Amino acid sequence: MLRFIYTLLLSIVSPILIYSLYKKKEGKPAFGRRWKEHFGCTPSLNTTQAPIWIHAVSVGEAIAAVPIIKALKKQNPQQPILVTTTTSTGAEQIEKLGDLVEHRYMPIDFCFAVRGFLKATKPEKMLIMETELWPNTLHTVAKFGIPISVLNARLSEKSFLGYKKVQPIFNLLGKHLTHVCCQYKDDADRFVALGIQPEKVHVTGSVKFDIEITPQIQESGVILRKQLGEDRPIWIATSTHKGEDEQVLAAHRSLLHKIPNALLILVPRHPERFNSVFELCQGADFKTIKRTSNQTLTPDCQIYLGDTMGEMLTLIGASDICFMGGSLLGDKVGGHNVLEPIALNVPTITGPSYFNFSEIVNTLIAHEACVVTTKDNLSVSLLSLLTNQESATKLASNAFQFLQRQQGAIERTIKILKLTNGAK
Repeated sequence: MLRFIYTLLLSIVSPILIYSLYKKKEGKPAFGRRWKEHFGCTPSLNTTQAPIWIHAVSVGEAIAAVPIIKALKKQNPQQPILVTTTTSTGAEQIEKLGDLVEHRYMPIDFCFAVRGFLKATKPEKMLIMETELWPNTLHTVAKFGIPISVLNARLSEKSFLGYKKVQPIFNLLGKHLTHVCCQYKDDADRFVALGIQPEKVHVTGSVKFDIEITPQIQESGVILRKQLGEDRPIWIATSTHKGEDEQVLAAHRSLLHKIPNALLILVPRHPERFNSVFELCQGADFKTIKRTSNQTLTPDCQIYLGDTMGEMLTLIGASDICFMGGSLLGDKVGGHNVLEPIALNVPTITGPSYFNFSEIVNTLIAHEACVVTTKDNLSVSLLSLLTNQESATKLASNAFQFLQRQQGAIERTIKILKLTNGAK
């Protein structure tokens, strides 16, 4: 009865969800004729062997899935892997893996759509990145006899309290899960408190710690730094959101009063905002150059706009200091992954709103490995690190050592997946 009510409500609100999904935005890839896949009209795979199905809803989950995909393929190069995303930006991220995987769009959470998908793809197991749980999808997948595991799972206190209010619905979700591989003990405790059997819940750590910095990435950062200017101070504000860019620009303007040749690399979180942020910078009278313009950077350039996808590590690697965006907007976003700059040995600053990464950031703070600042003090924090090399080096070193101690989540996750019986 609960699923019937849920499905009825989903039918009512689905036109709004679909409109939001398909709404055209600048920089957002179009679905084209593949929109049918959202309704279970899924093309068959180019293999007769049952694939491992990994669902990564959008860009963040897709990025987190990449090291797991590579580990699975290293373990068994012949194993087909199918990756689904809901969004076209997530699909764009997966396409970078080339022939390593096949991609399909995730069907909307109607039983008929999920059944169509399963009949076309015939997966041996389903791996869900983080906590993307849908009642009809889990019900239908389990009915087909396919084991379901949640990887890199997070469950914040806020989400936990939300699920507690609709405990019967969560019970529908939880009973179908084979394994829940959590990032931290607090996450695991919350899943158990919601009724997941303790033997199904594991603490594997966050796969975000298992960041691979290849020699190619390091070299690309060095090359870019030479192009931008080896002798000028450079800081990057990455994954910024609407309403946050203005605060970053204000901090940069203040910094320029103290260090006139400082350069800001500004990287908006969402590609559809690249042009509007460029216009914002120009409207604020900053000499700004887009990365895609391929213009030679002149000494009077004040902002370098990172308007490309997939080059985040290169841009961070060319910087002296990294400010992680999504952290100056109160409780709207909750921060982004500070571990990428740390893996590159770049001193890292975040704003006060980092609840999505609270355990990581709080531990970094305790180890004197990260700076937390407000919008009003951002320029002060930047100036302090840019003018005190010893302090900046110590901050980066403490953070890098912390990162190394936390690695191994992928290996632990793969071991648990080996316990999952893939037979249908």
